[in-house]
Amino acid sequence: MSADRPRILFVTGKLAEPSLRRVLADLAPRAGFEAEVAVLPITVAALMTTNWVARHLPNPTSTVDRVILPGFCRGDVAEVSTAANAPAELGPKDLRELPAHFGKKSGPPPGYGRHDIEILAEINHAAVRSPAEILAIAKRYRESGADVIDLGCDPGETPWAGVGEAVRLLKADGFRVSIDSFHPAEVEAALAAGAELVLSVNGTNVAHARHWHDRFPAVEVVAIPDTPTDLGSLDRTVQALEAWGVKYRLDPIVEPIGMGFAASLGRYLEVRKRYPAAAMMMGVGNLTELTDVDSAGVTVTLAGFCQEVGVRSVLTTEVINWCRSAVKEFDLARKLVFHAVTNGVLPKNLEPGLVVLRDRKVFENGPEALAELAARVKDRSYRLFAEGGEVHAINGAGHVHGPDPFAVFAALLAADPKLDPSHAFYLGYEMAKAVTALTLGKQYTQDEALDWGFLTRPEVSHRG
Repeated sequence: MSADRPRILFVTGKLAEPSLRRVLADLAPRAGFEAEVAVLPITVAALMTTNWVARHLPNPTSTVDRVILPGFCRGDVAEVSTAANAPAELGPKDLRELPAHFGKKSGPPPGYGRHDIEILAEINHAAVRSPAEILAIAKRYRESGADVIDLGCDPGETPWAGVGEAVRLLKADGFRVSIDSFHPAEVEAALAAGAELVLSVNGTNVAHARHWHDRFPAVEVVAIPDTPTDLGSLDRTVQALEAWGVKYRLDPIVEPIGMGFAASLGRYLEVRKRYPAAAMMMGVGNLTELTDVDSAGVTVTLAGFCQEVGVRSVLTTEVINWCRSAVKEFDLARKLVFHAVTNGVLPKNLEPGLVVLRDRKVFENGPEALAELAARVKDRSYRLFAEGGEVHAINGAGHVHGPDPFAVFAALLAADPKLDPSHAFYLGYEMAKAVTALTLGKQYTQDEALDWGFLTRPEVSHRG
């Protein structure tokens, strides 16, 4: 063993041996270790347990520094460590991920997860919701990362009679609350119950802010222009608030695409120049809710803009279905952009939870490896793959593949007309996942859930 090149023992089964040796032949020289492979008397490595490995592990040809087990291996790895007299660990579930396994650092970068953007999550049409429903939505928002619950009131002449009750209910459960209303009586009732922030004031209602400040000195308001393009009106509102000593944050209003979006971003930059030390806010729903696209990407882009400009609070909503997880998306996004901006690094390879639709990378065995596997498999259990635009099913009877899972299944049924119904259901379920992966460009691994980032639903493996 070389003094500066650790020797690592890789444990595998008969079927995976050729693929593992190919990966290690390329990886070991680049990663700076010497590889030894222990092929145990089992066909499928994923069926190993640590107790079984400890009993069947052969003596290595020389002293090893580490033992890498297949990622699906179940049990206590300490059993293998004792048998091998070397530290043992689980490798990736897919051996094609071994290069990443050896190249990545353990855990997130130092300090990752910090943020300085506050999330206000709006409960829309709060006036028509029951107290129980308001509390349930607020709790869901809090679990998703919201810092403040915003009660969205509906415009109209009659104020919401239950606004004070709703605020007190939320405050009793530890929530911070803002009130989104232009009705003075509605706002005052919310402030009396403990709301801390008013959305919003402009030239039409700014005079009420003086009265609110007299009664509730800690009140803060969001100042907006009378119309989105009129920054002069915003200046006048700010002058009045400063003269009365009212705390404020500025929202120049981001506008939807096609309605002045680019110009509105420019106004945020202009307002930052005019008020370099002022708190600022952005309501991101005008983009996430009003654009025909999944909200995560839009959310990250706007979060990056806010981080760079110094917009330290955002108002977000979850009304339309493609925004149903917008609060959690912004919670993840604010951590990503904070790390990128404060450390001067790209926001890449840091937050897997936000890669939802397509995977970062898709590994394929390739036609030759699949053909080799088909030649080696002798049992009736099916191995399923999604590669080259096709679903592949391999067992001892042969290798069936094609783009249409119904045609693939028909071929399997023709070869085995007595296919057990429960196993047929299992194959259909797995092939549906495989086609989904092919359609979207995702990694398909048999008996594993497709990776949908933070939306992934855990799946019980039926591999055994």
